[in-house]
Amino acid sequence: MTKSSALVIVDVQNDFCPGGALPVPEGDKVVPVLNKYIQRFQKAGLPIYASRDWHPEKTKHFKAFGGLWPPHCVQGTKGAAFHPDLKLPKDTIILTKGEDPNEDSYSCFQAHDSEGKPFIQNLKVQWIKHLYVGGLATDYCVKATVLDGLKHGFQVTVLTDAVRGVDVKTGDSAAALKEMRTAGAEETTLEDLKL
Repeated sequence: MTKSSALVIVDVQNDFCPGGALPVPEGDKVVPVLNKYIQRFQKAGLPIYASRDWHPEKTKHFKAFGGLWPPHCVQGTKGAAFHPDLKLPKDTIILTKGEDPNEDSYSCFQAHDSEGKPFIQNLKVQWIKHLYVGGLATDYCVKATVLDGLKHGFQVTVLTDAVRGVDVKTGDSAAALKEMRTAGAEETTLEDLKL
């Protein structure tokens, strides 16, 4: 790993964990593993990004308005908060997505930082070339972020021990991982990560 690397934590929010409005099976199991990745990246002085869904109450993303999903991660609700055990450092760059009621916004590349700067611009300013991606869910927001990262020319590594999928259809997560590999993503685990 080089100084041009960054950790990207995708949507580890209450609504995507057990007990939430749209729970990913074992979604909370990524939290202790991600905390260890956070420690490693922090120690190496590398940037940490954390994305969040931040939907308005009315959005085409929700079933009631033509979308696929029940209401989740509505702006300002407890469900939209990061999982309470996720130990995000104070200098974590928070990425917000899903605010546009006319967009699904699965990918972090549709997100912006607290100053309104698009994710890709933030990465370029910091000379980031390699993204290490974990979080929720493997078959939606993780996949979309990884594929967009590759399309934009980044090297992307999926943290396979720190992702979980929705699996609307059995095998969706495995298929998503295969699609990411085929597109050029690498994979690693905490045990194999070289810092």
